[in-house]
Amino acid sequence: MRGERRRATDAEARALASAVRLRILRLCSAEALTNKELAQRLGRNPATVLHHVRTLADTGFLAAQPPRRGTRGSREVPYLATGKSWLMDLDDRPPPARDPLLAAFLEEVSAVGEQRLSSSRLGLRLAPADLQEFRDRLHGLLDEFARRPQDPAAEPWSLYLGMHPEA
Repeated sequence: MRGERRRATDAEARALASAVRLRILRLCSAEALTNKELAQRLGRNPATVLHHVRTLADTGFLAAQPPRRGTRGSREVPYLATGKSWLMDLDDRPPPARDPLLAAFLEEVSAVGEQRLSSSRLGLRLAPADLQEFRDRLHGLLDEFARRPQDPAAEPWSLYLGMHPEA
């Protein structure tokens, strides 16, 4: 993955404000999938999935791959995630009513089963400067791994990281 982190445009931010779209990006990150294949894996209506796929393609988050022949000779277009979503900075935008990252993660955990989830929880007391250092170092580690070349034979993993002030 190449490029520097930058502020998302309004269209890019809207495209990433959907748990379904985030799941589509995750599914297409390692293999090119057609709309039909995505709909089957997501358990969703193909027409609804096509709307999400087009939104992601129009904003550069999905790239159409060379068409292939499907069943009965139909023309199918597979899509591959571009990795652009990792470079988007959405921090200055008002938070949505429901966090699409959390919603996508919960749907994915539901699909694989909680027994396959590796969890950690930690409570900290951090001064503002320490909190910023903690966030910067976590993001740096995630960015380092996100930019590594992907081994197509390696097992795919998903990571969600959430942080909140104590209630």
